[in-house]
Amino acid sequence: MIEKKAWAVNGYLALILMLALLIGGIALLIQENLVGIPLIIIAAILGTGILVVQPNKSYTLVFFGSYIGSLREPGLWLSVPFAIRKGVSLRVRNFNSKTLKVNDIEGNPVEIATVVVFRVVDTAKAMFDVEKYEQFVEIQSETALRHVATRYAYDNFEGKGLSLRSNPEEVSLELMQELQQRLMLAGVEVSEARLTHLAYATEIAGAMLQRQQASAILSARQIIVEGAVGMVQMAIERLENDGVVKLDEERKASMINNLLVSIVSERAVQPVINTGTVY
Repeated sequence: MIEKKAWAVNGYLALILMLALLIGGIALLIQENLVGIPLIIIAAILGTGILVVQPNKSYTLVFFGSYIGSLREPGLWLSVPFAIRKGVSLRVRNFNSKTLKVNDIEGNPVEIATVVVFRVVDTAKAMFDVEKYEQFVEIQSETALRHVATRYAYDNFEGKGLSLRSNPEEVSLELMQELQQRLMLAGVEVSEARLTHLAYATEIAGAMLQRQQASAILSARQIIVEGAVGMVQMAIERLENDGVVKLDEERKASMINNLLVSIVSERAVQPVINTGTVY
């Protein structure tokens, strides 16, 4: 089904014509002229075609089982009499999915939810190609969310590739594109799709929290060690270049060890004053 514009004329002119036919028919009947009966019948038939269209609202018209078009323009219209009218909202709407439990690409159970912003762009497809397009959007949104969530890990501890937690923009974009492909059949356009909830499932949340903490500690230690090595290297080079002191390899190794311990240690280092000779 493809949406098409239904036949319609200005409803205000139609009302004037109907009133004229109705008044004329009644006047003729009062004069006992039977011509007034067809005039009244014609006015009644035209009355079944009067339709009021509100802003951001559309009506699909079905005449004896055949789709004859849709009306989108707001106002008062006269369309095909005796046509069945089915209203379709064109407003932008939100759908909040339920919190789903799915397995990520590594097999870890995670809880995930999304919000989908959509609107109907083809009323014919929405009304005749699917059964209850709102329910169709709901089911397809949850299906697409499950499919996308299984492509990524919850978190990438090695820092390579995309993950659900670290790359929400990329994941949301892929979710929106997949949803658009699924919902084209229903004449629905997806404006936005965003993750609203993301967490490990309860049964593994504690273990994964410990893993995250360990990974954070290791990353912090790596940065501290790299910085400490650079500082020690700069200090020894500065001493040697300025000619402050000449150190052999053994004393240089001892100085490096002391400096690294003082920089990397989590506790304050207590200084020891050497009152004897260096050797």
